[in-house]
Amino acid sequence: MSDKYIVGPSPHIKGPKSISSIMWDVMIALLPVTLAAVIFFGISAVLVLVTAAVTAMVVEALVIYKNLKPASIIGDGSSAVTGLLLGLILPPSAPLWLVATGSAVAILLGKQVFGGLGKNIFNPALVGRAFVGISWAALVLSRWHLPISLDKWFTPIADFTTGATPLQGAEAGLMEVFIGNIGGSLGETSTLAIVIGAAWLLFKGHIDWRIPGGFVVTAALFALVAGSGMPLWQLPLWHVMTGSLLFGAVYMATDMVTSPVTKVGRIIFGAGCGFITLFVRLFASAPEGVTYAILFMNALVPLIDRYTVPKTFGEVRR
Repeated sequence: MSDKYIVGPSPHIKGPKSISSIMWDVMIALLPVTLAAVIFFGISAVLVLVTAAVTAMVVEALVIYKNLKPASIIGDGSSAVTGLLLGLILPPSAPLWLVATGSAVAILLGKQVFGGLGKNIFNPALVGRAFVGISWAALVLSRWHLPISLDKWFTPIADFTTGATPLQGAEAGLMEVFIGNIGGSLGETSTLAIVIGAAWLLFKGHIDWRIPGGFVVTAALFALVAGSGMPLWQLPLWHVMTGSLLFGAVYMATDMVTSPVTKVGRIIFGAGCGFITLFVRLFASAPEGVTYAILFMNALVPLIDRYTVPKTFGEVRR
């Protein structure tokens, strides 16, 4: 039977956007945070990001196309985006073997095991991050390095100055946090770079403001009510701008495949992510809760969609 009779996963809406064009727009949106990571963490950031992206593309090419031809490796661009996202949520000190392992897991267990793009129920990059975070917590969750000066751009990460992230109690001003001159994972440090990327995705219509909006507003309100240790006006800003909250809200929670399709559902999804993230930060032993908050809400997406689908005009329900 011809392939034209095979129906793919919903929604079945024909439009001018293709998978490749969307992935290229996401890559463009990731440029600001990628550049910030390279500027602040030097050659180590380049090695981590390249390793993550190349591994993801190679693994997917071997699984889908069974060869490593250039066209197969590039594919539709989704594997490159998955690898880059994973690299950006890892610290600059992550060993390259760990980066490659996480990237392979993201493609195999986060994406292909469900049938490939459009069928996965969890964000693939976060699946890879959760795997390496649980398996090698000491290498992922507790090895933070402060940004380097430009004259040390080629300095190995082992020679960096270690320190805590602002989320772990390091002293840093809000302006430093906004610019990104702080310790943390590669893509999470610069609020400015994340906001620029978010503006591009919103302009292109690839993300809905309801998810990051619900995420950020809920987290800010939670921090305002339950947080302590600094002036009241700083609490919401501090929690939103530090850690991976803003990066996750913009680039991870908004994944088209693993987020709700209804408008109300997207608000609920974002709010749930924000609530769980702050709950983990303030009341659990884990240093950060964004990864597990989004994965948990990914699992609830079918239920959220089921109970928030608007009633069809003229429909009568029991």
